[in-house]
Amino acid sequence: MAKIRVLVAGFKGRMGQTTCHMILEHSAEFELVGGFDPYSDPNQNLSQQLNLTDGSEIPAFSKIEATLQAKPDVWVDFTTPASVQSNTQFCLEHQISPVIGTTGLTASEIDALTATAAQQKLGGLVVPNFALSAVLMMKFAQEAVKYFPDVEIIELHHDNKKDAPSGTALRTAELMAAVRKPKQQGASDEQETLTGARGGNYEGMRIHSVRLPGLIAHQQVQFGGVGEGLTIRQDSYDRASFMTGVALAVRKVQGLTTLKVGLENVL
Repeated sequence: MAKIRVLVAGFKGRMGQTTCHMILEHSAEFELVGGFDPYSDPNQNLSQQLNLTDGSEIPAFSKIEATLQAKPDVWVDFTTPASVQSNTQFCLEHQISPVIGTTGLTASEIDALTATAAQQKLGGLVVPNFALSAVLMMKFAQEAVKYFPDVEIIELHHDNKKDAPSGTALRTAELMAAVRKPKQQGASDEQETLTGARGGNYEGMRIHSVRLPGLIAHQQVQFGGVGEGLTIRQDSYDRASFMTGVALAVRKVQGLTTLKVGLENVL
């Protein structure tokens, strides 16, 4: 069986680096054929820039059009919110199956990319969170909100994360909104004495974002009822926790026929 040819976009970032090492460790089924980063050193290959010691010479590309030379089957994207839409569009137009781990895509951008995927008859995955515990947390939250409609989300990430709230928090709120009927009321005369103290509002559900050094990725979905409460929490203490999901997405994405949101689509 032929190996899946994988290109990692954003290979210089921490998630990109971890993904490159995971692909290399799964050499029986995956082949790392290149990396893309517009700020990569044109005088060094991917192996040199990642300090690999196996003597391999994997190309690193700073121009997106040049990545076609590597002939990837799957493009894994851990770049930035500013570039992820154009990167995904490029993949779809060139029959490269995208696995998108970069958060920040808007609903309208996902709709446009879904339409492009349908036109190209190509599948892809947009994954807010690759941790299996996070997928379960979102599933459990969607079930719980049917019984506890009063809910808030607290998401906590490292201080270098560029978008807030996180894609996981937004996806959780979206899933809960699909089944949540009564709307959270709260005090009719509530006033913020400090702007933003109550967090962002997603269809009546508040989302609070914490950014601190030392954190990786964490989320707490807190439900309140009459005389009781329920808390569902997920923690990722190491980026290695995401790699089982990344590997699964790489294996499964070529079997999809349209663009899907969420790792649960290939579980």
